Amino acid sequence: MKGMGPTMEMAPTPGKAAAAGAASSSHMSMMHMSFFWGDRAVVLFPGWPGARGAGAYLLCLLFVLALAALTEALAAASRCVARRGAGAGAGGRGVPASSAALLTAAHAARMGTAYLVMLAVMSFNGGVLLAAVAGHALGFLLARSRVHPGGGGAAAASGHGLGGVGAVHPPDGSKA
Repeated sequence: MKGMGPTMEMAPTPGKAAAAGAASSSHMSMMHMSFFWGDRAVVLFPGWPGARGAGAYLLCLLFVLALAALTEALAAASRCVARRGAGAGAGGRGVPASSAALLTAAHAARMGTAYLVMLAVMSFNGGVLLAAVAGHALGFLLARSRVHPGGGGAAAASGHGLGGVGAVHPPDGSKA
């Protein structure tokens, strides 16, 4: 595997080495220990996308991008559920059990997707890293940045826009 950068040879397990014999023990799987560029990466599952070509690699990158965006969307959803639960529990009786269960499920799903993205990035493939960062950025833009089609909408009208951008102030410069 010439030109692929530093790698670490993985030693075969004792059971496999004994069963395979001396002839096949010279073939050991390789694992990258530094970032590399190329479409022959193994991400999340053994042999996937592997040497299946650029199409499978592109599908893998889209999958990682979607997982990262889903992580951000789940973070926004859990915040929304937490706000609704806090509003319902303002009467001093605590958070309803249904909100707590939904919040717990959203948190578990978010952590699961976050760990899958982390494991994908640990393939040390540069394209996978860029796809994960782009997915988090896209997910943040769509789910959490308060940028909505239609110009400012409710976020700007309530004064919770991005730094007051789009809010109308009196001509004297005050924020009255």
